Amino acid sequence: MSFIEEWSAQFKTYNRNIKLAIWANIFSQIGMGMFMVIYNFYIRALGLSQDVNGQVIALTALATALILVPAGMMSDKLGRKRVMLFGVITSGMVLILRSLVEPQFFLLATGFATGITTAFLQVSSIPWLAENSNPKQRVHLFSLHSAIMTAANVLGSILGGGLTDLFSLFTSELLSIRFTLIVGALFYLLAFIPVLKMTEKQKVYTEKRDSSKRLDLKVFFNANKVGIKIIALFSIAQLLIGFGSGLVIPYLNLYFADRFAASNSMIGVIISLGQAATAVAMFIGPLVVKKVGEVRAVVILQLSSLPFLLLTAYTQNLWLASIGFLFRQALMNAGNPIQMSLMMSKVDDSVKGLANSVNQMVFQLGWAFMGPVSTSIVLQYGSYWGYAHIFTITSGLYLTGSLYFYFVFRKLKSDT
Repeated sequence: MSFIEEWSAQFKTYNRNIKLAIWANIFSQIGMGMFMVIYNFYIRALGLSQDVNGQVIALTALATALILVPAGMMSDKLGRKRVMLFGVITSGMVLILRSLVEPQFFLLATGFATGITTAFLQVSSIPWLAENSNPKQRVHLFSLHSAIMTAANVLGSILGGGLTDLFSLFTSELLSIRFTLIVGALFYLLAFIPVLKMTEKQKVYTEKRDSSKRLDLKVFFNANKVGIKIIALFSIAQLLIGFGSGLVIPYLNLYFADRFAASNSMIGVIISLGQAATAVAMFIGPLVVKKVGEVRAVVILQLSSLPFLLLTAYTQNLWLASIGFLFRQALMNAGNPIQMSLMMSKVDDSVKGLANSVNQMVFQLGWAFMGPVSTSIVLQYGSYWGYAHIFTITSGLYLTGSLYFYFVFRKLKSDT
């Protein structure tokens, strides 16, 4: 009861802007959950090879990586609300287009466009929450926000798999997938409503309208040396984790389909359960922080996920693979809001958008570079040893990233 009362009391302290941001992310995550769990199968239904999946994922991640820093600076300069509105509208339109096009060139082009447009909502959400909260609220807020986003993604994944199987009773496989993708895109567009109702702080617009404040990079870097150093240190840790994640996460639905011949509905349920486990684990994060501090909490949670990742890599039993996936997903991701809270607490408001965008940019670079590598390994070694190899490599990258984070930020925390 005390656990529930603690979180309930925390939620009551959040202002209207935070609650609207949570609703916006619920709609966008339901839509994206529906879209992403099925899109790999859309490419297959068009008769294209798995290499195309890797290319689409790589281009989407590369586009996000390229636009995140400019988008973060735009968010800092123009205001979070305007940037989020632009991101929601353009992303929804691109997702609808992706549901309709068939030629390989357009699949790649719309994948690239998705990476660009979704970055604008993605890069503004965390700074928006940080600016509308105080430091005592943030670990709980970021954990709750991540849990709700994950739960919405769960719902999207379940809907995606279920709707596809339902539509397939009345139409072809290709059309059933296409209808599901369009429904997902429409859910994403619903995020426009809560974003529109947000109230931006006046100081953002004042800064934007002051024409005397020109962007001078030299002055900017000199004024934010400490913040930029912290951003750089965080980005190295995220790059290592991103390389590992890019090998595995985009292809989990294909992993279950290839190794275990699981149905779309079964895959949707498994991935949704993994997200649900992550949502529950998000609530555990603040408790771990109270016991061991922020840095150790991140490292303990990440390292605890590695045995389960290796279990998933080598098992030939669907239930064991599912259990390994659930615990890996939950433990690895439970540290993310803690890490984000730590970074937001150590940089000034003027560079929060930049910090968040750089952090996400390097993570997306990992997906961009490792996507084609992952599909090549699976094609070369098959559905057992191919996935076993990439999961094992990911374990090594996660281990390296976690140890780096511990040794660097333990020292940084004591210096600041």
